Amino acid sequence: MMIPKKLKHRKHHRGHTKGKAMAGNEIAFGAYALKAYENSWITARQIEAARRAMTRYIQRGGKVWIRVFSDKPVTVHGNESPMGGGKGAVDHFVAVVKRGKILFEMDGVPLELAKEAMRLASYKLPIKTKFITKND
Repeated sequence: MMIPKKLKHRKHHRGHTKGKAMAGNEIAFGAYALKAYENSWITARQIEAARRAMTRYIQRGGKVWIRVFSDKPVTVHGNESPMGGGKGAVDHFVAVVKRGKILFEMDGVPLELAKEAMRLASYKLPIKTKFITKND
């Protein structure tokens, strides 16, 4: 799983997920990509599950780029704990994804193989996505 090696601040504010992606919204490396069509948090586990689904389907051929990184810590308080006592401990990490952001890119495989691999990966994610190509 992808987590940051070092953090400037151990616990973050939750923030908001409004708006659309201003950066990372165009294909930069590969010929095919999976683009987010909703705003959401995507956990490190979901990113890893999608990556595994893609690389398994293309049988480790071609190249896959992951364009999102889970660098936001999410804290959780223990069950049935009373009010007060401060903010909970860091539980997991998420990537903040806004609509229009490119999540994954792929190259070195035929179009149909890439399309099916991205479809399998999209099932692992909690948001609506779309398969796009470089010439779109």
